[in-house]
Amino acid sequence: MKSMRIFFSLLLIVVMSSPLSALSRSVNGNALLFSGNANPELSKKVAQELGIPLGNAKVARFNDGEIQIHIDQNVRNKDIYIVQPTCPSADQSINDNLMELFLLIRTMKRASAHSITVIAPYYGYARQDRKLRARVPISAADVATMIEHAGATRVVTIDLHCGQIQGFFQNVPCDNLYASMLFAPYMAQQDLQNIVVVSPDAGGVERANQFIHELSKQGVTADMAVISKQREKAGVVGSMHLIGDVKGADAIIVDDMCDTGGTLCKAAQLLKDKGARRIFAVITHPVFSNQALETIGNSVIDQMVVADTIPLRGKAPENITVISMAALLADAIACLDQGESLSALFR
Repeated sequence: MKSMRIFFSLLLIVVMSSPLSALSRSVNGNALLFSGNANPELSKKVAQELGIPLGNAKVARFNDGEIQIHIDQNVRNKDIYIVQPTCPSADQSINDNLMELFLLIRTMKRASAHSITVIAPYYGYARQDRKLRARVPISAADVATMIEHAGATRVVTIDLHCGQIQGFFQNVPCDNLYASMLFAPYMAQQDLQNIVVVSPDAGGVERANQFIHELSKQGVTADMAVISKQREKAGVVGSMHLIGDVKGADAIIVDDMCDTGGTLCKAAQLLKDKGARRIFAVITHPVFSNQALETIGNSVIDQMVVADTIPLRGKAPENITVISMAALLADAIACLDQGESLSALFR
């Protein structure tokens, strides 16, 4: 009897190791999963997690560079899921991938699909979320309008730059998932000591709090510190000051994205100067523009953990670890397909 109790306890641990039980990660025969060219490897992993093949779609180019799309199977009255982050990739720009997404949605709409759910793990143009001066667009809202008017019936994303972007979608739901659901269990296994979670700016305090909460679910406690920074202009930080104590601590910088890596590495150096024992960075979206990979590789960051929401454009240095979001996205798709609440992913 005692051995049976131990067996079922171990079984429960295995089942709960995913955001949702793997036993419920299934979709009905009416669901079809398609992919653009933004991140095909992530799309394949999501399909594998769901146990279904990717839909038969040709997303290519005409000789002049225009996008050519053909769906080589019936999608009438089907529930369509399109995995397409609006991110830069090895051969395509953000605009290329956004246009692919737009035309994929329109293709499904014209082919009489029952529903069209956009799975955009990275939501491009998110940093332009308000007017800071006259005569500029609010691009995050304009992209939302574009996706909505194309015919999408739902949008699922991961770690939006600011949660208010969900409100830019006027007539369709937008679900924002948290990468910390997978990051926190990974970091909890890294033999950390005297942990301090660091927000790189005041706007990221809520995200850092969320990460501390997820760590607590793993039985790990952590304090918080905040970096106060003054920007000279967009992308250029003039000065930084640390609010909190990291002396002798394993510091974890938590942020939603890393672009050139300059600000992140400067923050890491500040923590090191303030006596941090080891420096970790947990960043959801590896935008990695210009020489970011080289900058991070030469920094004081001991380990940087990123998601595969954006494919890396170059060889990652040894201090970068990539964790796949495929299981989280597959769980979300299964919830939607089965009519279950996505709140189950946050418990």
